[in-house]
Amino acid sequence: MKKVLVSSSHFDTLCHDAWDLFEENGIEVIFDAKKAFPAYTTEEIEAHPDREEIVAALIGMDDYRDERKYQALPNLKAVAKFGVGVDNIDGALAKKYGVKALNAPGQNSNAVAELTVSFMLNLLRGVIPLHKAMEEGGWPRHIGTEIKGKTVGLLGFGAIAKLVARKLQCFDVTVLAYDLYPDVKAAQEMGVKLTTQEEVITASDIVSIHIPATPDNYHLFDRDTIAKMKDGAYLVNPARGALVDLDAAAEALLSGKLAGAAIDAFELEPLPKDAKILQCENIVLTPHTGAETKESYYNVSITTAKDIIRVVNGQEPDHCVNP
Repeated sequence: MKKVLVSSSHFDTLCHDAWDLFEENGIEVIFDAKKAFPAYTTEEIEAHPDREEIVAALIGMDDYRDERKYQALPNLKAVAKFGVGVDNIDGALAKKYGVKALNAPGQNSNAVAELTVSFMLNLLRGVIPLHKAMEEGGWPRHIGTEIKGKTVGLLGFGAIAKLVARKLQCFDVTVLAYDLYPDVKAAQEMGVKLTTQEEVITASDIVSIHIPATPDNYHLFDRDTIAKMKDGAYLVNPARGALVDLDAAAEALLSGKLAGAAIDAFELEPLPKDAKILQCENIVLTPHTGAETKESYYNVSITTAKDIIRVVNGQEPDHCVNP
């Protein structure tokens, strides 16, 4: 029987419709709710009793850059990321084995955009430090700052950044944006100034990162780049951990160069307990939770399920990153 190996968390509780869709199309779902960490190692794949019947993998944090995984799954036709970023899938390697690499662009964009705006507001008002102080019996009179009148720079102007810009329209802010392939029409409609990467970094009170991680932009926000930011600026990263040098960010926070930072993705996950960034007070850290909403899970699961079914049936998927 054809089977799909699912290692995306909460698939059994939040993705019933997608599960049913697989079964209606003759594909059995393999999902182990007892696994402490949903992702499968290469060794676990090699030892999996159903590996020869698995025709698709719907993955979260699994690493599909290891050729042994493809060799262990001889009938694999599709590997789909439960989300957008496919940095944990080697598209060329998958293609070598006749495997379609899939994702679900736009399906969790609103969830990430809402979290991004909440990051900005929380940082400016010091919500997390105030909450911690009250837990310890304190009643501090912290003086925050308002987002009104600030300049927000969006590094990247794709689906998520556009939603961030739209949500910021009611806050009376100036929005700058840089993108390699800018959507001029959308920018004009929302009053966003398209500019250079340099201006976004140097002229913004809040810099929000919305670009994919590539070898060329590894640690884009290192000591040198952060030094170019305005004194007292805020850094928000709901994108990819590799884009920010965490130690450099921590140094800037501790010195006061940065007034605050909010980060949702990290190079090493879970974040080590001895990470320097944890010494800082003016931070908001979340465990890669940008897309973690009920609505997002529904949208992504249905989108990926439909594409997997298309591939298994010999049809072209709507969202393939290695055509």
